[in-house]
Amino acid sequence: MTLLRTQLGNTLRGHRLRQRRTLRDVSGRARVSLGYLSEVERGQKEASSELLASICDALEVELADLLAEVSDSLRNGSGTLPAVRPLAPSSAGETAPEQTEAASASSAEPALALVGAGHPARAAQRRGGAVSLAA
Repeated sequence: MTLLRTQLGNTLRGHRLRQRRTLRDVSGRARVSLGYLSEVERGQKEASSELLASICDALEVELADLLAEVSDSLRNGSGTLPAVRPLAPSSAGETAPEQTEAASASSAEPALALVGAGHPARAAQRRGGAVSLAA
């Protein structure tokens, strides 16, 4: 099972790379250190809701949309996202080194799962309200 923080990081990185933006640019706009943002993207750090909101603002992505995308990925069992590469080199002709980074997660760590993901009655409850997470 994929860790929530790993899927969040993969999804954030995918948005950043599709926008052809660097870690430095996004970290500056989100007011978070470049190293910490890199760790969040690689699933090594658990981002707070405030930090996620700040990163989403920097990427001009709605937090709710990001969470829905992550939820869909976890529900569909797609686990980690494939590497995202720009279609063409940037105008400066550079390829950012973080584009080739691979996300990794330790299988020894506990995973988060959607409670009642396989139960139709609970699925109906989720549609009307919040989704609960359990360790």
